[in-house]
Amino acid sequence: MQLPVSSSLCSSLLYLESADSTNSFLMAEASDKSAWPDFSVVVTDNQTAGRGRSGREWVSAPGAGLAVSILLRPRRFGLERFSWLPLLAGASMTQAVRTLLPAADVLAKWPNDVLVNGEKIAGILSELLPDGSGVVVGAGLNLLQTKDQLPIDAATSLALHGVTGFSLDDVLVRYLAAFKNLYQDFEEANGDPESSGLRALATELSGTIGSHVRAILPGDIELTGDAVALDDSGRLLIAKREDASLTALAAGDIIHLRQ
Repeated sequence: MQLPVSSSLCSSLLYLESADSTNSFLMAEASDKSAWPDFSVVVTDNQTAGRGRSGREWVSAPGAGLAVSILLRPRRFGLERFSWLPLLAGASMTQAVRTLLPAADVLAKWPNDVLVNGEKIAGILSELLPDGSGVVVGAGLNLLQTKDQLPIDAATSLALHGVTGFSLDDVLVRYLAAFKNLYQDFEEANGDPESSGLRALATELSGTIGSHVRAILPGDIELTGDAVALDDSGRLLIAKREDASLTALAAGDIIHLRQ
């Protein structure tokens, strides 16, 4: 498949007719730095063994979903700022979906989902290269699935919102353009989330910040409170209502609760 508009934004773009996982493919190939420079992209609409966070499966029928992985080799910031890259991807996907569903309520759910009217339409999975020099940022977007083709009840697709007359290139370029703009700003700011505007944008697009939430942490530990902000590392700050004490979360499953 030719993706000319999307290709114009990338250092290189490879479309795969089928892939077990675009993240796994790019992680395996990334050791060749000359062949896979910063902002190289691998994409498929037939991912057979995709992975979400915590090893969860992300698979869709051929042609029904978009799987895209971006290789990032930042030059002006290092490992200490990589934690912002999944949030950057989530903000980019939120912006892209908003252009396709302008009448819907499209928000990012910390740390790695995009929701439409409260239902999941996209997810993000980032993986650190073995030598720590870069990150592969993967995203999956539900395109044409029917309700019974989706893995969970609280999920949706573009088709379920009446959006079907698009090419893969048209959808992909929206995500890549938003991502590239944010990434370039973040690079130019040496990975500073404040001066680059990334923290402000991630906060603005978040459906989690400002919500009453329950966080399920490793070891099945639960924490309930109000999600109030992102800290300098992109961690979610949760304030307990009983004493206003703050807990910073680097990972966890977040459930939005009624206030």
